[in-house]
Amino acid sequence: MKETDTLVSNFRNRKISRRKFVAQMTALGVAGLASPQLLRQAIANTPVSGGHMRFAIGHGGTSDSFDPGKVLNGFLSTTHYSITNTLTEVDTDGSLVPKLAESWESSADAKEWTFKIRQGVEFHDGKTLSTEDVIASINHHRGEKSESSAKTMVDPITDIRSDGDRVVITLEGGDADFPFKLSSFNFPIYQANADGSLNWQNNVGVGGYILKDVELGVRATFERNPNYWQEDRAHFASAELLSIADASARQTALISGEVDGIDRVDLKTASRLAQRDGIIVQQVPGKTHYTFPMHTNAAPFNDPNVRMALKLAMDRESVLKTVLHGYGSVGNDQPINAAYPFFDASLETRAYDPEQAKHYLQKSGLSNLKIELSASDAAFSGAVDASVLFGEHAKEAGIQIDIKREPVDGYWSNVWMKKPFCACYWPGYPTPDSILTQAYASGGSWNDTFWDNTRFNELLVQARSELNPSLRSEMYAEMQKLLRDDGGVILPFFADDVFAISSKVGHNQLSSNYEVDGRLYLERWWFQS
Repeated sequence: MKETDTLVSNFRNRKISRRKFVAQMTALGVAGLASPQLLRQAIANTPVSGGHMRFAIGHGGTSDSFDPGKVLNGFLSTTHYSITNTLTEVDTDGSLVPKLAESWESSADAKEWTFKIRQGVEFHDGKTLSTEDVIASINHHRGEKSESSAKTMVDPITDIRSDGDRVVITLEGGDADFPFKLSSFNFPIYQANADGSLNWQNNVGVGGYILKDVELGVRATFERNPNYWQEDRAHFASAELLSIADASARQTALISGEVDGIDRVDLKTASRLAQRDGIIVQQVPGKTHYTFPMHTNAAPFNDPNVRMALKLAMDRESVLKTVLHGYGSVGNDQPINAAYPFFDASLETRAYDPEQAKHYLQKSGLSNLKIELSASDAAFSGAVDASVLFGEHAKEAGIQIDIKREPVDGYWSNVWMKKPFCACYWPGYPTPDSILTQAYASGGSWNDTFWDNTRFNELLVQARSELNPSLRSEMYAEMQKLLRDDGGVILPFFADDVFAISSKVGHNQLSSNYEVDGRLYLERWWFQS
């Protein structure tokens, strides 16, 4: 019945009370059978305001920085997404939706993008959002002296200017995906200083929550912004983000009721955790992947034959089963999987082959190889175990891998991109260009393999500006093959996002863009009544 659907919609959108919903359903004559079922369904999916959300996260370190150009983990990205907004947002179905940019349009060649900035939005201190704030937030990552990890994403910008309530951005070449990039946690909008620089230090944003207190690597506390422009978001009255690196400690906190949700569930015990009353374990397949980057500018990894030998020396199926307990899928040494557009399903998946690994070692002039692999569960849950297994598999190929267990705290600042061979993880990115530019383009701030392939770099620029989907598909297919065969990354598997929440937590469809509903859980979730 159309009237019933309308009533359910009005109730979910908080346009009518529960009492009025039941009364009107009764008046329609459906209270006897349909009404209780519809009521339960409507209540379960209806946001309720209030309560204090406590979420424990396996990220965060004392060396962290709130600088938007230095967002290295989920603790920081969650905080940025909670206290302020980006121009665009990747919705739960993967589509791009407006955020602080009310709308956008491009020139025919996708070189010029115009973003209409939402009017009447206020920062937590009462200042009204302006185009100058948007420009400063983007310019923060630009310039020769920029140390931002997002620098490669904004390097193509040749001009950015204000035009009334619009921000006009000109690129050196076309970029069909440019609005997707501005949804990244690297581009939160903060206030501009008088000199045009960005004032991110005071943590004053326009988001659903006000940051009340923070101790990096420990916790952050939030209070709902009463003037948030999105009335249907940010339902909790207050929230607390806790950094608990140990997976067992996180799960204990959830079981004891000390927290209402945790990320990165210990996969060895996930099934047992799911059997507990009052706890729901969520499994979301997506783009998250775990890697072992090799510095291609340092011996012995500067030899592509050595890199290939190592890629062939891991039994991916065994590691997937043992470490991820089946919560994922085998990877193919390149980060684009079926969750992305332009995935090349025809590319043969690399298998464990110690004899072929020996062959490539011999091609490099070696009969055996001894190397050190740095690992920590800061990289991903089970990273140390995966590294140990890798070492066992590699012995069959004449490769000795010595595992160096690194401290959790400071891993991202002291080990990653510093040690020539280590464990790492990557969240999902909105588009293929986003992850390929960030992690594999020459000169990229997060190119942790320091890979520099001329053909790949050319294709990346060409595909970015190509508007013909068929031609783009061909370009991305070639890039995937180049990265798989020549790149410095061992990408053994894609990991499902497995997190757990109290059954009192409500949510709608879950995003696979980043871990835990795109790291927007404080804004999107609520406590059920």
